[in-house]
Amino acid sequence: MSKKQNQQKHDEFDSIQESFTRGEQFIEKNRSLLTFGVIGILVIAAAVLGYKRWIQAPKEENAIRSAYVAQQYFEKDSFSLALKGDGEFPGFLDVIEDYGSTNIGNLSNYYAGVSYYKLGMFDEAITYMSQFSTSVPQMKSVSLGLIGDAYTEKADPAKAAEYYQKAADVANDELTAPIFLMKLGRTYEKTNQWNKALVAYERIETDYAKTEEGRNITKFITRAKLNIK
Repeated sequence: MSKKQNQQKHDEFDSIQESFTRGEQFIEKNRSLLTFGVIGILVIAAAVLGYKRWIQAPKEENAIRSAYVAQQYFEKDSFSLALKGDGEFPGFLDVIEDYGSTNIGNLSNYYAGVSYYKLGMFDEAITYMSQFSTSVPQMKSVSLGLIGDAYTEKADPAKAAEYYQKAADVANDELTAPIFLMKLGRTYEKTNQWNKALVAYERIETDYAKTEEGRNITKFITRAKLNIK
């Protein structure tokens, strides 16, 4: 991977982290190929390389060009234009439809999910964010957390808690886990599930004591204990 491609990946992740104020594999190994023998493996490998070079690579380039203006609108908080385009340039929904099999098409699901969330269209936010896939734990955590936020807005604390838990578990690090553990605890508080809230808060205290959430967790633990009957 070139330095330019590496920088592009970092830029995409930075954009995602910024959207939430803090917070791929293209081909998987197929062991069954061994049953076809050496010649079969070589034929399939050649087909894959040809596909990536002559079909997939041009699609990626076209997808990047198509998504560029939509991303500019996204960064300016013009979420409707980011989603649907401006009549001259396509939006993320067009990129998903035309280039859904590309990395940029996949990332456009993320941008569409955030855009719909910002517009208060929470069902659509859940739909598109659920279609986003990534092998980067922190990015996966943030996307699951946004689904949790959407369910919170829909007044569905059970589903919100489910996704906050997933978000905290998938990236067990200081970047995202304490944020979503805190949201998990606060969600349980709202439904008077103080024992579960305490579990979330004590995990922050134990595993993420040096984070912002960890430094302020004592009062939440105290409150949870006082409310446990």
